[in-house]
Amino acid sequence: MPMPFTRWFTALLLALTLVVTGCAAAPPSPYEQVQQDSSQRNAPTAVAREATQGSEFNRFFPPEGDGYERIYVQEKKGFAEAKLKKDGKELAMLAISDTISLPEAAAKFQSSTENIAGYPALEIGTTQTAILVADRYQVKVLSRDPSFTASDRRAWIEKFDLVGLAQLAR
Repeated sequence: MPMPFTRWFTALLLALTLVVTGCAAAPPSPYEQVQQDSSQRNAPTAVAREATQGSEFNRFFPPEGDGYERIYVQEKKGFAEAKLKKDGKELAMLAISDTISLPEAAAKFQSSTENIAGYPALEIGTTQTAILVADRYQVKVLSRDPSFTASDRRAWIEKFDLVGLAQLAR
């Protein structure tokens, strides 16, 4: 039995619509130009090739103990970070970063008048304390709870294996 004209026409129209819309070019992504610009030959790299692998930093973090728990949360080339918890409460973030990729991060320590464990130190705002080890590695402790004070941050910075970290720079 032959198809009525309206069914045939509807099927043809549907098929044409699928072909036309399926073959249409997708609209350009708003990030396409940014990706293209950042991928150009002379664009600076986000992380220097010589940056230390984040996994190398883990052994220099303070050990767990006395009810404190250290949980690694991020590890990438040039950076490692861990949460510091006690009784299930997040007190601080502990971080080590290689400033070889961001020399201005190391330069800010040149004007430092304070030091912790013999390394130039900075208070950054009211929640961060940082030192620069061997003119290359920034060790930072960030308060995540109001009870974790500047003196707590300084004490935790001293618990890092700073001598070992300094030898890594050689």
